[in-house]
Amino acid sequence: MDPSKDTKPTPPEKAADGVRAVERALDVLSAFSADQSEPLVADLVKRVGLSRPTLYRLLHTLEKKGYVVASGEPQRFRLGPAVARLAHVWSASLELADIARPFMLEAWSQTSETVALFVPRDDRRLCIAEMPSPQPLSFRRGVGYSESLVRGASGRAILAHTQLAPGQLEAFAAGTSVDVEWVRGQFPLTRERGYAIGHNELIQGAYSVAAPFFDSRGVAGSLGLFGPDVRLTEEQVHGFGRLLCGLAQRLSETLGSDRRP
Repeated sequence: MDPSKDTKPTPPEKAADGVRAVERALDVLSAFSADQSEPLVADLVKRVGLSRPTLYRLLHTLEKKGYVVASGEPQRFRLGPAVARLAHVWSASLELADIARPFMLEAWSQTSETVALFVPRDDRRLCIAEMPSPQPLSFRRGVGYSESLVRGASGRAILAHTQLAPGQLEAFAAGTSVDVEWVRGQFPLTRERGYAIGHNELIQGAYSVAAPFFDSRGVAGSLGLFGPDVRLTEEQVHGFGRLLCGLAQRLSETLGSDRRP
């Protein structure tokens, strides 16, 4: 049974209220600046244009989640440790994208297909770099695209080398139409040949192939390639997989791992 079918849809008015609250919270965070890093509530009221009661509610929620910290009398606010964690993730992603760029460029120049770099984020994978195909017919998702790890070759390449707790794969697949047993059955094959392949999974008419790369802690992400099946044969896709394997291994060595995909 698909768990998503048992979930009652959120009423449009409540969904709209939720979106407005998120937008307002982001406006509050954006109101902090380097020259005024510890504003008073009066300063924030002027910058975001919200009433004091609404602003206090948002600040209380942000403080509970660690995004702001309050101190002093009168009360001043500054950005909290949760923002620092996000900044660290963002800067680390940028650094990884820079390191991976020569390997992505090599795959892109040899195949003329879209090449992307993915990293795991909890139960999802996040695209942190992409080189779109120069060909008129191509597939691309863009930097910032996020998808469940259980969907697509780029996610399975990561999952095949991830230590999963009992029931974790089922939890990752909750709310999707993915056949968990099929995904689980792909792991040994992915590990054996070093790459994962997908066809007509997320985009009809698209092939995807991805190889995992590693750092000193374990699997760090996947190097993926995407192209249309009207241009690619299955044999070519396997050739791309072997190419990505070699590039992923060199990327892993650069990141301090001697593990082979």
